[in-house]
Amino acid sequence: MQAQVGLQTYMPLRIMIVDDHEVVRDGIKALLAEEEGLSVAGEAGGVREAIERAEWARPDVVVMDIRLPDGSGIDATREIRARLPNTQVLMLTTFADDEALFASIMAGAAGYVLEQVHGGDLVRAIRAVGAGQNLLDPTVTKAVLDRLRKGKHLLSDERLARLSAQEERILGEVAGGKTNREIGADLKLAEKTVKNYVSSILSKLEVARRAEAAAYLARHTQRAG
Repeated sequence: MQAQVGLQTYMPLRIMIVDDHEVVRDGIKALLAEEEGLSVAGEAGGVREAIERAEWARPDVVVMDIRLPDGSGIDATREIRARLPNTQVLMLTTFADDEALFASIMAGAAGYVLEQVHGGDLVRAIRAVGAGQNLLDPTVTKAVLDRLRKGKHLLSDERLARLSAQEERILGEVAGGKTNREIGADLKLAEKTVKNYVSSILSKLEVARRAEAAAYLARHTQRAG
């Protein structure tokens, strides 16, 4: 229902809750039911369901669990934001993970809070992202900001931004022409571990060979410089 405030009117923020645990969804719904100006527009328990229901409900804010049974909430966020650019996403996770936070930011999430957050703080976070603000939990912000400062040249490229800090180092070694054995000796890693990292790098960059990964990094570095 539309509410009147002076000469201005506003519509309640429409919230969609995505979590594979019904108890968590019910808890958030109960919390929001007590808040003026917030309404639950839908809920989902997985990635595919979240994308479909978001398109149908067109919520203002999606409260998104990062770990879902059929994939990642980060992937769901990326798809929802691509289809519904006016919908904001608030990531909700059980533990502080700077890699997940970095990926969430790159996927278009406007906020990131821990599930241990107090109810009142969660409500404030929902209102903040619904108002167009960016919100990061202070317990995980420092590590990510440190990484952002260290790797600013990677931020403009979505694929390179998928890499972890260790993968960034290994890609640099690959671009320098080193073998897995040489990289392992430099970074004190087993050759098999390096091989696994390289496979992950190729997958994230969506290329088939080491030379392509090196060329991709070289092209991006030239553009950034």
